[in-house]
Parts: sequence; structure tokens; C-alpha cells
Amino acid sequence: MRDLATQTSGREGARAMRKWGYIAMQAVGAFVFFFLLQRYALKATLESSLIWALTLAVCAAGLAHMQANR
Repeated sequence: MRDLATQTSGREGARAMRKWGYIAMQAVGAFVFFFLLQRYALKATLESSLIWALTLAVCAAGLAHMQANR
């Protein structure tokens, strides 16, 4: 039979993977949304669109991280 510590760490690992997957999904979603918004809806330059999308994706990842740790 498995040790209780082994079972617990397995569940913790799965929970951590779900948390980081959630954070990554939020960051990628924000990046795509803001890039498309800036580039096509607001007719911004490629460089400006990438900078804003990256900045807002980092912010979205930070917010998702804070929410996942509650």
C-alpha cells in the first residue's frame, strides 16, 4: 500500500498543475484578446499591439495567481 504522504503529494502536484494551467490559460486569453483588439479594432501598429498585449497578459496572470491562492 502507498504511504499517506505519497498520496497527499500526488494530489498536491495535480492541484498545482491545475493552478498553473488556469493562470496560463488566463494569460494567453488576455494576450490574444488584447492583441486582436489593438491590432484590428483600434488599428494600432504591430509593436504597440504586442507591447500592450504582453503587459495586459502579465497583469491577467497576476490576477489569476492571486485568485488561485485564495
